Amino acid sequence: QDRLVESGGGLVQPGGSLRLSCLASGSIFSNPAMGWYRQAPGMERELVAVITNSGGTNYASSVKGRFTISRDNAKNMVFLQMNSLKPEDPAVYYCNAPSRPGTGRGIPTFFDGWGQGTQVTVSS
Repeated sequence: QDRLVESGGGLVQPGGSLRLSCLASGSIFSNPAMGWYRQAPGMERELVAVITNSGGTNYASSVKGRFTISRDNAKNMVFLQMNSLKPEDPAVYYCNAPSRPGTGRGIPTFFDGWGQGTQVTVSS
């Protein structure tokens, strides 16, 4: 059964770090790429980091240099290391399999469902 479970969010101060984890069960992980999306209140969900099956990565300009996406193929897991967190980073973060190249808003997914997401809050 296809399922996504995200974890690792929390409350951090500006400049702090968090590491998000995603467990993808079923066939989701076999898609060409996995990615991390985020959705802030009142905003459209946006794709901020992507990693292909071969390990290639791509980042939205807003997180490039601060976030690092990685994957463990043996465990069907994807990770997002977030450093130097800023006040504009708070959102619910989700993982999924993007179905076309690029980052940003409006990137569709191979898997129609979503996990529960994990909340990231940045506040002093």
